[in-house]
Amino acid sequence: MRPGRLIGLLSAVLGFWWAGSAAAQTIPQYGQDRHVGVTSCAGSTCHGAVTPWKNSTVLQNEYVTWEQKDRHSKAYKTLLTERSQRIARNLGLANAHEAKVCLDCHAHNPPAEKRGRVFQVSDGVGCEACHGGAERWLGVHVTGLASHDDNVKAGLYPTEEPIARAKLCLSCHFGDQNKFVNHRIMGAGHPRMSFELDTFTAIQPAHYVVDEDYTKRKRVSNGVQTWAIGQAMAISTVLDGMLDPKRNRDGIFPELVFFDCHACHHPMSNVRWEPRASVGLQPGLPRLNDSNLVMLAVITQRIDPTLANKLKQESLALHQASAQGNEATVAAARALRATTGELVTKFAGHAFGKADMQALLTGVVEAGKAGEYIDYAAAEQATMAISAILTAMRRAGVVDENAYKAMRAALDKCYEATAKDEEYKPRVYVAALQAFEATIPKF
Repeated sequence: MRPGRLIGLLSAVLGFWWAGSAAAQTIPQYGQDRHVGVTSCAGSTCHGAVTPWKNSTVLQNEYVTWEQKDRHSKAYKTLLTERSQRIARNLGLANAHEAKVCLDCHAHNPPAEKRGRVFQVSDGVGCEACHGGAERWLGVHVTGLASHDDNVKAGLYPTEEPIARAKLCLSCHFGDQNKFVNHRIMGAGHPRMSFELDTFTAIQPAHYVVDEDYTKRKRVSNGVQTWAIGQAMAISTVLDGMLDPKRNRDGIFPELVFFDCHACHHPMSNVRWEPRASVGLQPGLPRLNDSNLVMLAVITQRIDPTLANKLKQESLALHQASAQGNEATVAAARALRATTGELVTKFAGHAFGKADMQALLTGVVEAGKAGEYIDYAAAEQATMAISAILTAMRRAGVVDENAYKAMRAALDKCYEATAKDEEYKPRVYVAALQAFEATIPKF
């Protein structure tokens, strides 16, 4: 067997194993272990140092970074604001800071019997919300002798794995079978939900450094693979909701959170509807929010053109079915869900090298020129996608520093064009996208 083919086969096998093991992980809120509270991590000799320690394999100031810089630590306090209290009143709740529907995402909210003596829900989205209940792994962890695999076997959640991380993040940034940000919550005043795995990872204040020691202990994914997996996981999560009879309807209406917000929420004087061949719907029919599908089409076309054609047909079928009724929509969603699940595994086993990065960058731009970013949510995802790919290209040495700076400056115009969703103009965005295209080096 040729070495290249052997490497490809091994990558596919490892990807299948990685995808299966990560997908099987139970997110911390639903885990079996007791949650001991953030103070158990906050000691100055553990993760509560004011500044990083010299000659330490970890920074030791992780708690301080979280407490001072990470918005997750302030998530519970958000529930005490006037806006949150207004949302609670609109939903018929006594208050926001005690309602399960709010605490499930604005705090770490395991069952009462799984909380340790010093656990406080008011700490917000704390250490164990992401890293898992520490009842079993804390003792192993503090010895300094256990490997990362030992910690994971003892209950530590593997946040370094993109599939596991996407599953965890999306459980709050979209919802799952137990907690779900539905249209009623939006109608009560909750902000529009938006998420992209690599971008949200990058903007979270890092409490770790990917250095030689880190790469010895954990598998490291480049940003493009993280982005690709995140897109496939995001649409898979949406389709899971569409297939769930407890979540996919609200009275006589379908659950409207699955649809593009701005298809309905814009001034009637703003005549903005335009046709999209990939959707095939007539005016007056709200479009499903397919922003992740648009990105997924670009990725799949590069990785597996045959599967890309299948994805295209199934995506179109889902849009068409949404105009026919619930039964047809569920059937189309079920077929598409099988394909997106297959793509998660495929992306986990693909290295996403330099040639892929170049092709995907061009692919995202071309999709916009072809009219796929008429809807704001798609343009928003495209902008974050370009940022993720560009950053990965810089790290991989695909572009030099001067080219990177020129491309980043042009990308800023795309961010400006998507800064305010209610003022989004597709032609302005496409013009910014074309200006960015002009800065891409000839590879």
